[in-house]
Amino acid sequence: MAARGRNGDERNGRTSRATARRAREQEIVDATRALFDERGVQDAPIEEIAQAVGINKALIYRHFGSQEELFILTVTSYLAELEKSFAEVDEKLDPTTQLREVSERYGDFCREYPAFLDCALSLMRRPFPELVERVSPAVLFRLGQAMSGCLSRLSQILAEGAEQGVFRVNDPDYLANYLYAQGLGAMHLARVGAGVRMLAPGVPQMFPIDPAEVVRTAVEGTFAYILAPESNGHAKRSRKPAAKKSAAK
Repeated sequence: MAARGRNGDERNGRTSRATARRAREQEIVDATRALFDERGVQDAPIEEIAQAVGINKALIYRHFGSQEELFILTVTSYLAELEKSFAEVDEKLDPTTQLREVSERYGDFCREYPAFLDCALSLMRRPFPELVERVSPAVLFRLGQAMSGCLSRLSQILAEGAEQGVFRVNDPDYLANYLYAQGLGAMHLARVGAGVRMLAPGVPQMFPIDPAEVVRTAVEGTFAYILAPESNGHAKRSRKPAAKKSAAK
């Protein structure tokens, strides 16, 4: 009985330590995101993250293998919030309305959280095999969970639209990933808020870009790409040539 009691105490001790570790990890991620939102990714050094949590910088690396892993898990925090936003879209709506609302929510989210945009874009600067070498399998798994949580909602909408003949989609999962990546680029333009054109040969000119217009263009571009011709009035109707009248004799 005594041995059984000791084993139970040891299990409880391990559980409580694991719970405390997860709580501290979440505390660090929350502090990182708060600094990201306040200052941006470039101005959130590890030293200040540690100071915000009230721990030594070295302790952060006991929870995360690298700064990159910490930043990746911070991205999952943003993605979890984005997934909740997507889940609020009524599934009873027609696929076109659902897609428009999800697309607009995505654009608004990127504009509200520029740090998410920075983090997500920085993740895409490395080929996946290189990322695998730099990040632990556990962190990659959690990133995959967070991304698939968001993209599965989009993929579901695309699949429903294709099934109903509204969307021209061969692979909903691929297209969901493509639209996610394309949206990041478009929202980066919205964040910059400026474009460049040629005023005269060899003379560039900057001009302002309305971020809201970028969101509208991105959404309309998505629909222009995936709407089936039959669904938007552009279907080509085959016409039989009119029968030639025989010449009067």
